[in-house]
Amino acid sequence: MTTYTEEHAQALREALASGEHRVSYDGKSIEYRSVSDLKAALAEVESALAQQDGNPKSRQIRVNTAKGL
Repeated sequence: MTTYTEEHAQALREALASGEHRVSYDGKSIEYRSVSDLKAALAEVESALAQQDGNPKSRQIRVNTAKGL
């Protein structure tokens, strides 16, 4: 499992804000093919950071219905 840092998330946010597809951090560079790939990477990093902090961003809501007949 990859351990992400806030530096990873910030680099992705800055690239997204500037319109760049290349992200560099920790001496590494990654070039994303599209904005949607960049957004997906940011969502993955933010989700992983939230789980590392013990604050999951997503939650599950279940709805049960019946006609009552």
